[in-house]
Amino acid sequence: MKRRSGSPSSLARAVRYLGRYRRETAMAYGALLLATGAQLMVPLIIQRMLDTMTRGVVSLQVASLPEAVQAAAASRLGITLAELTRAGQNAVQALLISGLLIVVFAAIRGLFAFAQAYMGERVSQNVAFDMRNDLFARIQRLSFSYHDRNHTGQLMVRATDDVEKVRTFIGQGLLMATSALVLMVGAIVILFTLNPRLTLVVLPILPAALLLFMAMGSQARPMFELVQRRLSALNAILQENMAGIKVVKAFSREAEQEKRFRRAADDFMFQILKVMRLMTFLMPLVFFIASAGQAAILYFGGRQIILGTLTLGEWQTFSLYLAFVFIPVAQLGFIITQMSQASASATRIFEITDARSDVTDAQEATSLPQVRGRVEFENVTFRYFGGGKPVLDRVSFIAEPGQQVALLGRTGSGKSTIINLIPRFYDPTEGEIRIDGHDIRQVTLESLRGQIGIVLQESTLFSGTIRDNIAFGRTDAGQDEIVQAAQAAAAHEFIMELPDGYDTPVGERGITLSGGQRQRLAIARALLLDPRILILDDSTSSVDLQTEWRIQQALTRLMQDRTSFIIAQRISTVLNADQILVLDEGAILARGRHEELLESSEIYAEIYSSQLVDDSVGIAVDQNAALASEG
Repeated sequence: MKRRSGSPSSLARAVRYLGRYRRETAMAYGALLLATGAQLMVPLIIQRMLDTMTRGVVSLQVASLPEAVQAAAASRLGITLAELTRAGQNAVQALLISGLLIVVFAAIRGLFAFAQAYMGERVSQNVAFDMRNDLFARIQRLSFSYHDRNHTGQLMVRATDDVEKVRTFIGQGLLMATSALVLMVGAIVILFTLNPRLTLVVLPILPAALLLFMAMGSQARPMFELVQRRLSALNAILQENMAGIKVVKAFSREAEQEKRFRRAADDFMFQILKVMRLMTFLMPLVFFIASAGQAAILYFGGRQIILGTLTLGEWQTFSLYLAFVFIPVAQLGFIITQMSQASASATRIFEITDARSDVTDAQEATSLPQVRGRVEFENVTFRYFGGGKPVLDRVSFIAEPGQQVALLGRTGSGKSTIINLIPRFYDPTEGEIRIDGHDIRQVTLESLRGQIGIVLQESTLFSGTIRDNIAFGRTDAGQDEIVQAAQAAAAHEFIMELPDGYDTPVGERGITLSGGQRQRLAIARALLLDPRILILDDSTSSVDLQTEWRIQQALTRLMQDRTSFIIAQRISTVLNADQILVLDEGAILARGRHEELLESSEIYAEIYSSQLVDDSVGIAVDQNAALASEG
């Protein structure tokens, strides 16, 4: 899969998820505008307070002068004596009103800031919810070949940590960026109305700062993507180790696994520190830019005060609005960090959602009708990922309805590949597979797989009860149907011995059950579907010979009128098959019934002679024991 560095387009695509929640988004950004507007009003009120205090003090000073010079003093201040007198008399009242207004606007700002934060968090959680669901749904529908190429741990990181980074930016960073932009623009507009000349002094600093931060952000995005990739590698090792902890302990490889994990953790930490060196450089740079702007304003503003063209109240107000300009600049470091992380994570998320499955429904696929079970392979060749040596090479055979077809051969001979092609876990590279004359690539996957029951070599159970796992493919099944399937799979007896019977929890991956018990539950799960085609991938490999014999007796009855494909390592399990295919290196070397192959196939005869003697003794003993117990 081709990797792309994090890009703004991926982040913009993630932000478009907000379109699903227009009302909540509008409320969040409406509250943001009102909170910012309230914040912008406060410096004007402070200017009024300062001017009121100044005039009050001046009024007292003028009042202390002789009456003859009071009018002249007021005139030099640019105000009439009557106005100056009223200002002195109303100073306390004006201060009280201004103080109350500050409290009112602070309350308004606090209320709408809470609404902004709450609605922003609510919207971001909804976006994360949708994104995780979309991601999970896509992972579920991707073909086996995609999962063959990607580690489970890496997919887990994308569905958790990557989604959370995108959510954090949408719920915090994007709102902060919008608030910073509104605050900055609003403050600059007001500064121009207050003192255009002084505003032009600081204005050129802003584009330079923004360009610098954008350049650093473009450098940070691919660095954050590498962080996420190394976190995925670390998580993959952790997940793999936890899944195989018994093997690790059995072979005393704890120390080696610790070293392997430590190397991945070191790589992750090195990349994190590399990114942090870049991002922590931003804050001193921000303060330097802000200090440079403040120094320029102090110099030029101070000159205007000395020349009498700027009052103390106007200077204080200008300084407060100037802070509203530099506060967003200071926030840019945090915003760019979040944006870079979210951009890299969004790219990784959409790599999965945009991934094309190798196995999909054809454009004009039809629903597969109820089948009789005739399966035909015609010159089927298969290569993994489209290259290399073929795993199957021009394989052709026909399984008639109701036949039991056994696949026999060494590891790597192509047995599992054949049964994986029937339900279209993979598509053949060449050739055609037909069921009742229907090319399986021209029917829908759901209608195809709904008529195929599968018991894989590794029996996977899910957290829940015994009943839940048997009814996994048919959640509407009744208790009697579940019990019948369990009896047919020789599972009912051990289920009833469990503390809660069919309501017994099985634990994670069925860890509380033995391998044989898990396998029998998997068989019951497949049989409950009443499939026309049954696939058993070495499904008795985890049971003893006595249980295997019981299962085989049940399956013999249940396979009637079903086309069954059986993979078995022990030849004793396929003696009664209607057709045995002997495979080697992806080709069928021999085919026929047991008696025919004993005479015509040297390979089959060798397998038979090497296995059957020991197995026959074991089967005979176990059959007698089973019959005695049943009697």
